[in-house]
Amino acid sequence: MSQVLHAPPPTRADTPRSAPAAETPAQLAERYGLSVSGARPSLGAYVRQLWARRHFITAFATAKLTAQYSQAKLGQVWQIANPLLNAAVYYLIFGLLMGTKKGVPDYVPFLVTGVFVWTFTQSSIMAGTRAISGSLGLVRALHFPRASLPLSYCLQQLQQLLFSMAALVVILLAFGVPVAASWLLIVPALALQFVFNAGVAMVLARIGAKTPDISQLMPFVLRTWMYTSGVMFSIDHMLAKRDIPAFVHLLLECNPAAVYIDLMRFALIDSFHGGQLPPHVWAIAAGWALLAGVGGFIYFWKAEETYGRG
Repeated sequence: MSQVLHAPPPTRADTPRSAPAAETPAQLAERYGLSVSGARPSLGAYVRQLWARRHFITAFATAKLTAQYSQAKLGQVWQIANPLLNAAVYYLIFGLLMGTKKGVPDYVPFLVTGVFVWTFTQSSIMAGTRAISGSLGLVRALHFPRASLPLSYCLQQLQQLLFSMAALVVILLAFGVPVAASWLLIVPALALQFVFNAGVAMVLARIGAKTPDISQLMPFVLRTWMYTSGVMFSIDHMLAKRDIPAFVHLLLECNPAAVYIDLMRFALIDSFHGGQLPPHVWAIAAGWALLAGVGGFIYFWKAEETYGRG
C-alpha cells in the first residue's frame, strides 16, 4: 500500500515576510534634511538673501565700473567724455541744424541734463538684457540670488551717472545757472529713477536669459523711446505748434523717461519752471517706480530656479 507523506504545516517562522515599502525621494530628502538645489525661495526669504548680499552687489558694481575702461589710455575719463560727446553731437544735429533750441532757455544745460539722465536709463536697460545670459559662468558656478546681477548693473550705471554729474555741474555754472536749494531734489528723483530702471532691467534680464536675441532688438526700441522722451527738445514747445490729440500729449508727458528727465531739469535749471511739468509729476514718477520696481522684481523672482539651466 502506498503511503502519502504529508508535509508538516508551516510554522510562523517559515512564513515569508513582505519587503518594507521603498521610500520616495521626497521622503528620503525630508528624513535627511535635504532640499532641491536651486529651488526658488519664498519672496520674503529672497529679499532677505539679497539684503545679506548687499556688499557683494556694491562691490561687483564698482569692479565692473572700474574695469569698463581699464584698457583705454584715458581710462576713467571716458566715464565723463562719452555722455559729453553724445550731447555735443545732439546739439549739432538737433540744436543747430534742426533748430530745437529755439524757444528753450539755457538750451545747453537743458540738453546735457536730458542726455545724462536718459543715458542712465538706456545703459541700465541694455545691461539688464545681458545680466544673466552674459554671466552664465558665474550663475552656474555659485549659488546666490540671481537678482543680484541686474541690480549690480543698474548700480554700476548709477555710479557712472554720479561721475558724470561732476561735469554737469561745471556746465551749469559755466552757463550761468546758479546753485539753488532745488538741487536737493536730485536725490529723490534719482532714487525713483533707479528703482524704475532696476525693475525694467529685471524684466529684460529674465527675457534675455531665454532669448538672448533681445539684446539685438533693444537698441532700436531704446532709440525710438529716446526720440519721444524730450531728450533733445522741449515736449511742450514742440507740441504747442501742432494739432495733436490730447491723449497723445498726455502719453508723451507721462512717458516715464520724460518724467524723470523733466524732474532733473526742474531740480537743476532755474529757467525750467514747474509749469513745464505735467500735473502730479511726483506721483507719476513714484507710480512708475512702484509699478516697474515691484512688478519687475516679482516677475524675475518667479523664474529664479530656471536661470543658468538648459
